[in-house]
This record gives sequence, structure tokens and C-alpha cells, in this order.
Amino acid sequence: MLLVAAVLVVAVVLLAWDRWRRGTYVFGGATLLAAALRMMLPTDRAGLLAVRGKAFDVAWLTVLGGVIIVLAATISSLGVT
Repeated sequence: MLLVAAVLVVAVVLLAWDRWRRGTYVFGGATLLAAALRMMLPTDRAGLLAVRGKAFDVAWLTVLGGVIIVLAATISSLGVT
């Protein structure tokens, strides 16, 4: 959980520095990282990553991370980097 939280802090810093696209990519990557960790770790070691069943958690986090990254990639930047 600390690793995912650290990546989320990096995403928030990027967003605060007005790098919204990079921050959103990192945020989506953190969600995919959480899905990978939930898939690999046993339930008793998953901590706060374990909300429901393992299959549900992994599927939901994967879909959510993928959607965040796709949205970040498809939204026009309108001259903003």
C-alpha cells in the first residue's frame, strides 16, 4: 500500500505543477500497480488493497486504471502540456 501511495503522491505533485496529463498517466499507473499488487499478494498481506474478492478487486482496478489512462490520452490538451 505504501508503494501505491508513494506513486499517488508523485501524481499529485505533477498535477500541482500544472502537468495534468503526466499526472493523470501516473495516477492511472498507480491504479494498475495496485491491481498488480492485489493479484500477486495473498489476501492477508494485501492490506487496504483487499476490499472485496481478489478477482473483483483486480478486475475493477484494472478497468479503472485503463480508463484513466485512455481518458488522459484522448483528451485534447488545447495547447497545455
